[in-house]
Amino acid sequence: MGQTRGTVREWHAELGWGVLDSPDTTGGCWAHFSNIDGTGFRALTVGATVDLDWERAEQDGYSFRATRVKRLEP
Repeated sequence: MGQTRGTVREWHAELGWGVLDSPDTTGGCWAHFSNIDGTGFRALTVGATVDLDWERAEQDGYSFRATRVKRLEP
């Protein structure tokens, strides 16, 4: 597990998942809406900066999976 700062590469709000890029998660880090800090409907914006906790895990073709995502204010 690790912690890093990353950028939202893609986000599929209708499916509730997306991919985050960071120097520590090369190739992309899969993220699910349930791991985004907050309550209610949670989604990310492409290009936004986030802090994320991640683990090594195969998920939908990615070698990393986010365990916690915190949206940062611009």
